[in-house]
This record gives sequence, C-alpha cells and structure tokens, in this order.
Amino acid sequence: MITPIKQVNRFFMLALAPFVGLMLCLLLFRPSLEPANLAELTPPEETITPQTQAIRQDLSGAEEAAVQTSSSIKKTTQLYNQTTSTMSALVQKATSQATRPETIYNQRISSKLGVPFERINSDRLTIEMYRVNPGTYKGYAMKIKLKDPTAMQMALNSEAGKSETTMQAVRRTGAIAGINAGGFADSGGKRYPLSTTVMDGKYVNGFQASFKDLFFVGLNDAGKLVGGKFFDKGSLDRLQPQFGATFVPVLLQNGRKTPIPAKWKVSPKRAPRTVIGNYKDDQILIIVVDGYNEKGSSGATLEELQGRLYKLGVVDAYNLDGGGSSSLVLNNRVVNNPSDGNLRPVPTHFLFYK
Repeated sequence: MITPIKQVNRFFMLALAPFVGLMLCLLLFRPSLEPANLAELTPPEETITPQTQAIRQDLSGAEEAAVQTSSSIKKTTQLYNQTTSTMSALVQKATSQATRPETIYNQRISSKLGVPFERINSDRLTIEMYRVNPGTYKGYAMKIKLKDPTAMQMALNSEAGKSETTMQAVRRTGAIAGINAGGFADSGGKRYPLSTTVMDGKYVNGFQASFKDLFFVGLNDAGKLVGGKFFDKGSLDRLQPQFGATFVPVLLQNGRKTPIPAKWKVSPKRAPRTVIGNYKDDQILIIVVDGYNEKGSSGATLEELQGRLYKLGVVDAYNLDGGGSSSLVLNNRVVNNPSDGNLRPVPTHFLFYK
C-alpha cells in the first residue's frame, strides 16, 4: 500500500524528470558558439532583397564617382595653379618688355646730359639736375618726368600787375622747384604778363593771336607740353592748355630747327637764358644759362642753345624770358647765378610739385 508521503514523492519525481533530462542533454551535448557557427546564422546572399542589392550598387558607384571627381578636381587645381603661374610670368615679362623701350630711350637721352648731381623722385615726378658747360657758357639742365600732370603748375599772382620772384612763388605755393616763365610788359609801375596767358584752363586777358615772333607755351590736361604760334583761338583751344605764357622765339618744332629772327640773334647776342622743351616721351628739359650782365658779352646765344637742344634729342623747344629774369630754384635754394645779383620779380613762373 502506497502511503500518502510516497505518493507525493512520486509526483515530484515525475514532474521534475523532463527538466533533469534536459539539463543532462545540455551538459553532455553543448552546442559550439564559435564564429563559424555564427556565420551559419547569417542569412544567405540569395535571401537579400533586390532593393538592398540596388542600394549597395548605387553606393559603390557613388564611391567610385567621388574618387574620380576628387582626382579630377585635384588635377584641375594643379592645372589652374600652373596656368596662373604661367600667366603671371607672362604678364611680368610683357610689362618688362613694354617698359624696356622707354627705359632704353631714357638712358640714351640721359647719357647725353652726363651724370646728374642731384635727383628728386616721388610718386608725382622725377627731377634730375645736370651741369651744362660746353666751354662758351655755363648753366644747368633740369630734366623732369611728370608722373602726375598736376605736378607742374604756373604761378600768377591773383592781384593784377603784381609780380614776385621765383623763390617767393616756390615758397608761397610749396613747390619743390621753379623757373621764370613768360615775358612781361611794365605799365604804371606794375608788371603784366605778355600777350596770351592761360591760368587754370582760362584766358587771363582773353586770347591774342600770335604776331611777330611771339609764341605760347604751356601744359595741357594730359601733362604734355604744348606750344607754338596760334593765329586763332580755336587752334589753341583744341590743345586744351591748363596754363601757359608767351615769349619769343620758338627754337625747335617737331625735331627741326626753326629760323631764329635776325633781331633776336643780336639783341643781345649773348645773355643769361631760360629755355624749355620736351622729348618725344613727354619728359621736359629746362636749361638755365648764367651770365653776369645783359650787355651781350656773357651767357649763351640762341643759336648755341638751339644746337644744344637739337643734339640732346629735344623735339620742341621755346625760349623763355632771360637776362635778369632767368632763375632756377630747387629744394628751397637758388641754383643759378642771377645776373642782377638778386632774383627779379616777374609775373609768371613754372613750378613743380613733389
């Protein structure tokens, strides 16, 4: 007879038997969890959907295109840098070649003047000072390259009939250099500029047609020296002079010597002189000759200066007022030796600004 206790024990044995068997199986037959077995869990290639495969192919194509684009950009950048470098070199070479003729020309005309004893250089102009001493007279040559047309101006006192020395004009306006300019006529104790005079682009006393040996010389708005004889206002207007003065006579025109009137060859024969001219590259040359009086025995003749300017390669040249009027001021000092012993007050001066 099975007692109640035995029945309970049998019940629990039967209930636990499956679990005990399972545990024994797991202990005796443990499945391997090595990577190889994990790989078996990876779904086969054929189970990947066509959409997933298309995405994978697109990503692969995009990666290849990105690599090619990156390579293309790199090559294009290298080519651009090479082209830029080459173009820069070409521009520099072209610029150098373009300025070469100008440099050569300047060296040629400068060599005829000798060695400058003073030089001033700024953003607006370059001034070179030379001594002129051919044996028969002594003087100074000042070669000016205008980089800014406004670096050359004319001084004319605002008070009609009032004159001043070149030094006074230089100091009053702050110029670096100056020379006397046109002729003058005295009347009533006052000194007036001779004939056609232009200031700030306007005629001071109206246009006066050239007569006898008078000429007009000045600078236009492009910084070019303009001058000659003008028998009608329109001819001078077309040259657009910004300023200018009048005197006698013309020495060179278009690289050719012009006839010097007999009167000016002997009255006086020799004298202190101031002449102005231009080269074909628009540089300006001024020569101021010393003399101890105006009696004709010291200084230079107009023919001598005409020949000198011609040999120096000047294209156009004009004789400015001379004698005691001749003056050359540079760096706040009088360079020449005025025949009066002192600078003469005159109505007009050509001034240069640094």
